[in-house]
Amino acid sequence: MTDGPTARPADGAVRRLLVIHNPTAGGRRARRLRAVVGRLEARGLTVDVKPTGRRGDAEEFARAVDPGSVDAVVAAGGDGTINEVINGLASHAASGRAPALGIVPMGTANVLAAELGLPLDAERIAAAIAGGRRTAIWPALANGRVFSMMAGVGLDARVVERVDPRVKRLIGKGAYVAETLVQLAIRPDHRYRVTLDDGEPQEVASVIVAKGHFYGGRFICAPDARLTAPELHVCLFPRGGRLNALRYVWGVTAGRLAHFPDYRVVTARRVRIEGPAGDGVFADAVQGDGDVLARLPVEIALAGWTLPVLAG
Repeated sequence: MTDGPTARPADGAVRRLLVIHNPTAGGRRARRLRAVVGRLEARGLTVDVKPTGRRGDAEEFARAVDPGSVDAVVAAGGDGTINEVINGLASHAASGRAPALGIVPMGTANVLAAELGLPLDAERIAAAIAGGRRTAIWPALANGRVFSMMAGVGLDARVVERVDPRVKRLIGKGAYVAETLVQLAIRPDHRYRVTLDDGEPQEVASVIVAKGHFYGGRFICAPDARLTAPELHVCLFPRGGRLNALRYVWGVTAGRLAHFPDYRVVTARRVRIEGPAGDGVFADAVQGDGDVLARLPVEIALAGWTLPVLAG
């Protein structure tokens, strides 16, 4: 790190922010961002707000950041926007020069914000960002794309891929419930081959590779998973068919998964998932942090670097 006017403060304080904002998160959530920015500026911080215009902008803006020019890059949006910003910061993080990631939660589920203990009211969000308390998280890669919380193959990936964004904006989490019922009704039972580290392949109906213990909001699939630990927690749903899928969905939402004798969570550092025959866009999707990140087959592993995050 160099000395001079662009050097990051030696005391670790947060003084200069780039806020990357997804303007499609409107209404009350947009008012939340304005309130946060106002409170940050009142604390004497310099805040530059940069709205996105299309998919990919958040990643591009974060990648173009000069690490010496800002103390933190703040993602203001849902988990998809945050994921883009993290992918944009990846090259900086790999070289050990990434500015801290801050978050203004404005999405439907806000899973990463929940995992980090971040609040939803403007005053406490601003306090968390300005406070500068950093924690180092270990992201993972799915075919080279970064995810921070989870990657999934099977029912949840199909739902993420097919959910209508207009319905999602209208009814929030209800859109995922509706699409889950649709997928249970129309999709034939597929099986996936999962290989953990150097072990033997095993067949499952769905799989979630978790970095944090929250899933889909504040549901829990991998109770011992932590962002700060360099390991993957692999959630295996072995039994196929609609009835078992419904049973697993109920287990997640009711907090009963741990009581299912067939459900398992195992740790690994590397995961390979293969599935039904497909080519390109016709291969099954891999969802990561609530968006489609890749297609099967997929190789999932720890990224090999940590990212500093401003936590609550």
